[in-house]
This record gives sequence, C-alpha cells and structure tokens, in this order.
Amino acid sequence: MIACLRQLSLLCLVAILAACSSSPSSSLGELPRTPQASIEQLLQQADASEPEEAALLRLSAADLALGQNDQGRAARILEQVPLEGLKPAQQIFASTLSAELALARNKPKAALQALSHPSLERLGELPVEQQVRTQLVRARALQADGQTLAAARERVFIAPLLSGEAATANHEAIWALLSSLPSEQLQNGGDTDLDGWLALASAVKGAGTIQQQQAAIDSWRQQHPQHPAALQLPQPLRQLQALSSQPLSKIALLLPQEGQLASVARALRDGFLAAHYQAQQAGQNPPAIELYDSSRLSSLDDFYRQAQAAGAQLVVGPLEKPLVKQLSEREQLPLTTLALNYGDAGREGPPQLFQFGLAAEDEAREVARRAWADGMRRAVALVPRGDWGDRVLAAFSQSWQAAGGSLIAAEHVDQPVELAQQIADLFQLRQSEARAKRLQSTLGGQIAAQPARRQDIDFIFLAATPQQAQQIKPTLAFQYAGDVPVYATSHLYSGGADQAQNLDLEGIRFCETPWLLETNDPLHQQISSQWPQAAGSLGRLYAMGVDAYRLAPRLSQLKAMPDNQVDGLTGSLSLNPNQRIQRQLPWAEFRNGQVQRLPDSLN
Repeated sequence: MIACLRQLSLLCLVAILAACSSSPSSSLGELPRTPQASIEQLLQQADASEPEEAALLRLSAADLALGQNDQGRAARILEQVPLEGLKPAQQIFASTLSAELALARNKPKAALQALSHPSLERLGELPVEQQVRTQLVRARALQADGQTLAAARERVFIAPLLSGEAATANHEAIWALLSSLPSEQLQNGGDTDLDGWLALASAVKGAGTIQQQQAAIDSWRQQHPQHPAALQLPQPLRQLQALSSQPLSKIALLLPQEGQLASVARALRDGFLAAHYQAQQAGQNPPAIELYDSSRLSSLDDFYRQAQAAGAQLVVGPLEKPLVKQLSEREQLPLTTLALNYGDAGREGPPQLFQFGLAAEDEAREVARRAWADGMRRAVALVPRGDWGDRVLAAFSQSWQAAGGSLIAAEHVDQPVELAQQIADLFQLRQSEARAKRLQSTLGGQIAAQPARRQDIDFIFLAATPQQAQQIKPTLAFQYAGDVPVYATSHLYSGGADQAQNLDLEGIRFCETPWLLETNDPLHQQISSQWPQAAGSLGRLYAMGVDAYRLAPRLSQLKAMPDNQVDGLTGSLSLNPNQRIQRQLPWAEFRNGQVQRLPDSLN
C-alpha cells in the first residue's frame, strides 16, 4: 500500500512539473520549474524517469540546492546533467546555474565561461524572468572579473525588463559601477541610455566642490530630461543635493603651538592657511578660520563648546595622537572633525570623526598595489628595526598577500655592519658558497665559482631612511643582487637634488607625494618662496596642510560618494569605510642621480 502511495505521489510530482514548465517551441525546449518538493524527491523521481524528464528534474534539484546555499550538492547534481544532450532552453538554464555556482565560489572567469555557451544566443526567446536572471549573473560576473564598464553596460541593457525593488537596485548598481571608473574610461559607448549615464558620471567627476558638482548635475538633467537617472537620481546624488544646501562657513583649526609637535603643526598651519588665501585670491568665498591651541587644552568638551559657541561647523585637528585616540573612543562628537593623525587601527570611531595623516602604512600598501600591477609576484622585504618597521611590514604583507603575492622572507635592518650578512641571508648566498666549497673538496683543486643568489625573488620591498637606502643599494650589488628590482616608500627621498647621493639609489622605484614630484603647481611655488624649507622633505607637511583645507568642505561628499577622489598634493585622496583618508601616490625612479616621474600603472 505504501509503495502504491509513493508511486502516486511521484506521478503527481511529474504532473506539477509539467504544469509549471513553460511551453515554448518544441525546438527550444522546456524550462525547469522548482515545485513544492524536496531535493530528495526530485532526485528520486529523476532516477525513475526518461532522460529528458530526468534532466529537468535534476536541474530543478540543483537550483533548489544552490538556493539553500548547498554549493557542493548543487555542483554534484549538475555534473549528472549532460549539457550537450539538452535542448537550448535547458542548456541556458544549466549554464546560468553553473555561472551562479562559480560566482558563489568566487570564480568569475569560470562564470563567464559558462555563459559563453552557444545556446545563450536564444536567450531572448525565453520568458523575461529567465532573461533577467541570466543577464544579472553575467553583470555580476563581469564586475567580479574587473570588467566594470561591461558590467554597467549589461545592467543598462536589462533595466527596461525590471520593475519594483529589482529595478531600483539595478539603477543604483549602474551608478556605483560607472562612478568608480576613472574619467578617461567615461567615453561614449554607442548606446543612448549608457551614454547618458557616462556623461553624468563624467560631469560629477569633473567638478570639484559640492556646489560645482550640483551645478554639473543640474546642467546634465537639462540636457537629458527623459534619461532614467534624470527621472530618478541615484541615492548618492540625492544626498549630494542635500549637502549642497549646507555650505561650510567657519572652521576651527586645532593645532599645538608649543611642545614637540609645534614645528610640525606650524608647517601644517601654514599650508592650510596658504590654501585658504589662494581661494580668496581666486574670488571664492572660503570659510572663516579660527585658530585654537591644543597644547593649552584643558578638555576636549570645553573646546567643542567654545568652538560651537563661536559658530564653527567643522574642526580640523587635533594633531596629537592621544587626543585623536580620545575622540575615536567616543560614540558621538558635537562637530564633524578631521583629525590630522590616526587613532588605533581597526577601531570604528564616531560617525563625525574623519582621520587624515601621512601614514607610512598607506605607502606600504601602495608599493604592494604597484608591484602587483607591474607583474611582480614574489617579494622579500627590508625594513628598519622597531615599531615603525613592524607596522610598515605588516601593512605591506597584508596587502600583498591579499592580492595573491608571496612574501618569501623579511629582514629588519639596524646596524650597518650587519647589512651585508642580512642581504646575503635573504638571497641564500652563503648556501651557494658552501655548495661551491663542497664541490671543490670533492673534485680537488681550485674551481672558479661565483656565488649565485636564489632566483625565485621578483623584487625587494624597501622602507628605509635616505642614509640606510644609500648603503643598501650598493650592498645589493656587492651581494650579486643588484639586478633585483627595488620598490620603496618615500622615506628614502629627502627631496633634495644631490646627484652624488642619488647615484647610490640608482634604479630604485619609489612612491612620492605630488608635492615633491610636480613642483610647477602654483601653490607649491608660492609656499616654497615664502618658506624655503617646504621645498625639501618638510614640504610633505605643508602639502598635508593644503590637502586638509581641500578635504574640509568635502568630507560629507566623500562619505556620500565613496568612489569620489580629491586630487591632492599628498596623493589622490579617498575615504575608506573606517572614515580614514587613503592616499594613492604617483611613482618615480632614480636615473643617473635624477628623479624621473614614472607613468601611472594601468591597474
């Protein structure tokens, strides 16, 4: 009796599947539909069915397994479905399922390969639901594969097929993709809707302040009144509208005028005020600035009350790390604050706190990015002994390994007398010498053998002072490693033009602030003429002061539009999720004692 009931239930299941399946042309075939049945029931019926019916059931079962996030089971079921034996509709469904499974396993190239099956040419003949599902997974795969513009194009193409929440999510995704592209990639693509999106992204990127961006958006909407983005602005641009109605009119600049950091603070202050005066000379209406001395601060609460009473809308500072740590430990701040230092790494501060500094860790991450873009894959590191070197090495290692690179070895340099031995250890030269001695002992007599370094190292990551670097590069040549590329942070460059000293750094590539590489900037020339010390390494602090001024009115803008960047004198500035300003720096190389700017990498 039980067996009869089971057979009856399975027959009902087949009937349900047949009723739920689509009925396109016989050459296209049916799409599987997942009924109210378990994976086990579907597979059981598949085992008792004819091949075509069994394939439909197994595709439904694989779809259900993937929906339950059981990737292993979905893959095993799909393996039992012979793709080439299916009709086109089923091939499209199976290819889409394979692509979704590949994406769930973070394999975008495999997903795109699955979606290249010839059956996809007939996708337009299938129901809209299947078209949307397939094209959305293609868009996600393109994005995951780094093909940002192609992903946006795919989403623009399917936008007319969507409605409700799906349409809204797709609309926002198009903007997120295009706003992340560099300006040079925002060129017309030959499709009216896509070209409108590209023009909007280009207009927003080409404007500087919030008010200028809002004017650019208004102008674009007048030119494209019926474009989907004109009818419904993306959320970040709606936030921008609200921000543009709240201009910044007064800043409280909080810096120490006495103590160990006073000289640093003076350079920051002078750069900040120079940028302010430049804005005035250009006919702008910059915010008023009131100076406060953090070295005489009795309490942060008293300071904020005083600044609020004076009408300040934004605080720039403090510089002292203990004060920044105090701010980062609070849940809320009375005023938006751009601290000029960093609190503890990884700590999430109050929503009103932004942090900006010349962090060496930024440069270590920049080295990892550039070396990877240049095709390097295996690294060794030379960093100073101590906490600073440990932090720089940790930042490089984390970023480098996250990209897929291998850090083979690292040495902490300190005493010059140990340097040769440390470099020899890095490149395993002593092992090479020992092999030569063993060979000489075995064969007898003198053998001409030059020590050979290990060959599995693509480059050296170097963080060092100018004095250390001037010792390290010649020592590399002495230790048979002079041909290994060296990528360094800016700390090895003093900003001077001493050709004799720079010859000892020949061939080293290093990241550096635009301030020291692009000295034709009018503000650079103005500041350097007034404060000659700004032309050297101290100039990085003046540049940071300028950039703090440029960032001040744009913090809310960067928060609302995290893909935006500010072209600063300390680098290309953006905001990370922890509200820390990140810098991407240009690159240079020492050639014949001169500093030569390098082209930007493609990645």
